[in-house]
Amino acid sequence: MEIRLENITKIFVQKDKSEVIAVDTLNITIPTGKLIGLLGPSGCGKSTTLYMIAGLLKPNGGRIFFGDEDVTDTAPEDRGIGLVFQNYALYPHMTVRQNIMFPLENIKVPKPEAMIRAQEMADLVGIGELMDRKPKELSGGQQQRVAIARALVKKPRVLLLDEPLSNLDARLRLQTREEIKRIQRETGITTIFVTHDQEEAMSISDEIVLMDFGVRRQMGDPQDVYDKPENLFAAKFLGTPPINIFDGEIKNNNIVLAGKNIGKSKGSDQKVVIGIRPEGFIVNEKGSFELDVDMVETIGRDTSLIINDPTRENNTFRAIIETKHRIKPGDVLKVNIKKDKLFIFDVDLGNLIN
Repeated sequence: MEIRLENITKIFVQKDKSEVIAVDTLNITIPTGKLIGLLGPSGCGKSTTLYMIAGLLKPNGGRIFFGDEDVTDTAPEDRGIGLVFQNYALYPHMTVRQNIMFPLENIKVPKPEAMIRAQEMADLVGIGELMDRKPKELSGGQQQRVAIARALVKKPRVLLLDEPLSNLDARLRLQTREEIKRIQRETGITTIFVTHDQEEAMSISDEIVLMDFGVRRQMGDPQDVYDKPENLFAAKFLGTPPINIFDGEIKNNNIVLAGKNIGKSKGSDQKVVIGIRPEGFIVNEKGSFELDVDMVETIGRDTSLIINDPTRENNTFRAIIETKHRIKPGDVLKVNIKKDKLFIFDVDLGNLIN
């Protein structure tokens, strides 16, 4: 089921009568059968967008389509959606079986058929042997699977997940997100996954929608968005460690940083913001750029360097290089910068220049 949002706007009125634009003329097309991550910082409008798709919130403007059907004014129960909340919202007095069957009882599915469908969904999510337990007898990951099974048992057209992993510990988050991806692939259901965690979004999403202040900042394959950010926000939000940001300029088609040419640009002469990914530095004895090493951290095959830079406000930035280079604090490295890890942004709007 393709989902299309056309100029969707949501405005909340505060107690003092002021207005807050949570989602601002948002246009997104979510392809059939894909898992799409709505990603962004807290307050960016991603959950509000999800709730408008679910029908729990009504947009102030714009239209929502499921396929060719305009569902903007359709009640949530008539949209054919399955929704999993952050807190799971399981009924504590019911067994796993009863929790999963509950949506079927509401639509008058005969009990024998409901029991079969509940068992099928429980088996799909890997809790088929836990049907007689109560929620308090389950781990957080198992409760999450019950919530997903309950959302899927109605055979919805769309599955909506609102930060479903935020209550799990790190190891269980990793395991559960892999399960969510497996379940989505096996069912083929169009799925929208809300998160503020870039690692979660990039690891399981077919595409991510990066949002900020209710506006779509970039949409695409997760790796493409990382490799080819269209604006400074996208470049800064994605990446661990984060991208290094410097003040620089374009002069005579040269990218100039700290008085040295570090690359070429077709942009006109101007002040710019320069972004360099931590992995964008190449150690080279004849390199044109020097790094003063302040700290060294070994992380597997790579070495992470904290670089002292007195010209920057916070005095340091980070570089990641291969561990074959033996480096210690106090060393001065000569490096070149990889062209595909170097980004130039407009100072005023933050848009990519090259």
